[in-house]
Amino acid sequence: MSDDTGDIVNRCVDMLNGILEDNSVPKNIRRSADSIKDILLNSKESFNDRAASAISTLDEISSDPNIPMHTRTSIWELASQLETISIGR
Repeated sequence: MSDDTGDIVNRCVDMLNGILEDNSVPKNIRRSADSIKDILLNSKESFNDRAASAISTLDEISSDPNIPMHTRTSIWELASQLETISIGR
């Protein structure tokens, strides 16, 4: 993992921790955020696989009608961050 990739992963994990700590976020979304965090930190998989899996889960939860708008925005930002490193690295 390059330094840039590591920095992006750390930022994404920090953002996911923010979602996990936000009590206005429904429990099912927080569970998914925790699952995504586990995916990103799983060093047994290649980063491209981890990023693709995380993006897929982010896409699923972003369409949840009960998600607060500020959380939806964070999820879109997370997906954008992961997309920058999942292609070509």
